Amino acid sequence: MNNGHDVKVLRDLATQVADIAAKDIQDQRRDLWRRHNSLQRTRPLVYLLGQPFWCEVLPDDKLTCQDPLLRQYERRLRQTIFHDTLADDTVIEPWLTVAALYATRTGPNRWGPEIKHIPSPEQRGAWLFDPAIRSEDDLTKLVKPVHRIDEAATAQQAERLHHAVGDILPVCVDRKPYYYHWTADISTDLVQLRGLEQFMIDMIERPAWLHRFLAFMRDAILAVQNEAEAAGDWRLCDHANQAMPYSRELADPTANGQSVTRRQLWTFVASQETTSVSPAMFDEFMLQYQIPIMQPFGLSAYGCCEDLTHKIACLRNIPNLRRVSVTPWADLPACVEQIGTDYVISWRPSPAEMICNGFDPDRVRRTIRQALTVAKQTHIDICLKDVETIRHRPEELVAWFRLVREIIDEYA
Repeated sequence: MNNGHDVKVLRDLATQVADIAAKDIQDQRRDLWRRHNSLQRTRPLVYLLGQPFWCEVLPDDKLTCQDPLLRQYERRLRQTIFHDTLADDTVIEPWLTVAALYATRTGPNRWGPEIKHIPSPEQRGAWLFDPAIRSEDDLTKLVKPVHRIDEAATAQQAERLHHAVGDILPVCVDRKPYYYHWTADISTDLVQLRGLEQFMIDMIERPAWLHRFLAFMRDAILAVQNEAEAAGDWRLCDHANQAMPYSRELADPTANGQSVTRRQLWTFVASQETTSVSPAMFDEFMLQYQIPIMQPFGLSAYGCCEDLTHKIACLRNIPNLRRVSVTPWADLPACVEQIGTDYVISWRPSPAEMICNGFDPDRVRRTIRQALTVAKQTHIDICLKDVETIRHRPEELVAWFRLVREIIDEYA
């Protein structure tokens, strides 16, 4: 049974989000993203992605719900309300999503051996890999995953949220397989299991063994995703492209519970761990194993924080590629020259220069104008990503987006 106080808090917040989601601007943004992601000319779009700074804007002591589940959604709703103040091009959707709970192995033991780290003593500090696959024989410890949803537990959570706010915001149950996004790009989990330095050594010293490792992960991920499709567990809420997953080629994201195939969805894949690897080795020891996972989807986006400047020729072998990440460490002019108008450029200016170390309007103007001048003939959007801190000054984040929109309007 839901706590009365918690329900009242959630309903008040849900009403605010429903009002925001009903604004005409949301449909205007959807249309912009449909055209932009379908390689039609629009103004450059700008949006926020990844928000490690939330602990500054919304610390735990500002949350009032006591129930852990409802507290989770209180946080999510408050974040959405704050995000609306940025006036970026993010589409705020009129529903809440409840992730399915799985009846099979998940979490750190998702591949059998436990994924472990050696943590930093500093709060929010870095960590070291503590790999479980230390010898070639350890490969036998890997376990093939399966797709099984705990229907009773999933229904219970969805019903509790629906009981609280379902008449205000529809509740969408997300039944996609656990092995998706970061657990399905191979790169992330392989290095979690093996260690980054050892992975690079393996390419040279034991390539045949590494190919076996990669093939096992590729086949396991494909098997799980195939099982989910056979079970009818993919939904239109499962689009993923590290932006707004709208396009003219694919159906819009929705909260309905109808089954779809992967061919109707966006997917996103990256390999941050191979940033320092040559294009040839990246292609042999990563991309060729990722492509079969991406192929069943309708459209795909590639790249997160890695520098892909010298790997774009490799990425052209992805048959459904539509978006390419261009990070602060990439050579933007070189990427623009290679990408042209064939794909969307998801440009990510350095958050440290933009906002984390102080908001300098002149520096922002100079950086954004220079990038838009270089990429003026392309399909580019601006993604402010992984903002670790705003130094407890949310008004500067609002000012950053206001300034960037002014600059964009100059170019539009």
